[in-house]
Amino acid sequence: MPTAIAVTSPDLVLPPTDRQTPTAAVLPPPHDQPLGDALSAVQLLLDQHGYVVVLHPATLPAAHRRRLHTVRALLETDRVALLRSDLPPLALGVLVRQLRQLSVCDFGPGVVASAARLLSHYLYAGAVLGSVARLDHVPVGLRSHAKSWVPGSQFAVLAAPRPALVRLGSAKDGRTGRDGRTGEEGGTGARGGDADRLPGPDFATELLVARGQLATDWPTAALAPAWGVRQVGECPLPASSPAWWGTPRAVEFAAYLPDITVLYQLVSSVRREVCTWCGIDLIGDRCGFCSAAVTPPDEHPRRVAGALTRGNPT
Repeated sequence: MPTAIAVTSPDLVLPPTDRQTPTAAVLPPPHDQPLGDALSAVQLLLDQHGYVVVLHPATLPAAHRRRLHTVRALLETDRVALLRSDLPPLALGVLVRQLRQLSVCDFGPGVVASAARLLSHYLYAGAVLGSVARLDHVPVGLRSHAKSWVPGSQFAVLAAPRPALVRLGSAKDGRTGRDGRTGEEGGTGARGGDADRLPGPDFATELLVARGQLATDWPTAALAPAWGVRQVGECPLPASSPAWWGTPRAVEFAAYLPDITVLYQLVSSVRREVCTWCGIDLIGDRCGFCSAAVTPPDEHPRRVAGALTRGNPT
């Protein structure tokens, strides 16, 4: 029985890469679904799949987040994992699809839930922006803020796995910046060596691109060759992307591991642990269902059957 994967927005459900990849359930916000219907929907998922892993962005409105916790509490279940992610919208959709792929493998629900944290480190998520004046999720220097007001300025921003920012310069002439430097201090033209300065993956990936209101082919024409991606795909821009990036003038991109075989081997290679609270298998140092930290074997408390003891047994 595959673990159910659920999300909080339809645009986090990307098209499957193969016929075996299941879809994800959508748990709408309170104003779109009464509490009774929400309870019934999650209970049905539990009845059909046994466990539910819900992924939601860190920017989820408070009312929607409270609804998720209310549903889990009223159902009195420990079989619903609520996983918060700091990834940008497009990359979060990619992560959701990867978990959908893994859900039909021979992994238990605890491993599937904790795989979200592992796979997040292998996602390279960013965007080309027409302005960084309202960008809150990546550190931006004063000079980049100032240059956001220059007509035609563009910025390549990497949000994960490590933040980075490169000013691409004017999209009209593509000339080198006045000081000849790159990053926040200057920058080369949109087709210069900027893609090489944006740190990319050192493993084979595919690139997914979602176009907003910014007219640029930099992710496909410059970034894809520099990162050596095997294939480039496109999809609609998630509805929450303009708010996340601080501007609708954006082209979002995400480089990811597309092969289910590689994903399976990656997750399988990590040592399995057992949650001391839930008793389910997991990977990493924290359970995705109860949030309990994994206790190292040498720190497990000793128990003496039939007695309560103080100090070390003799």
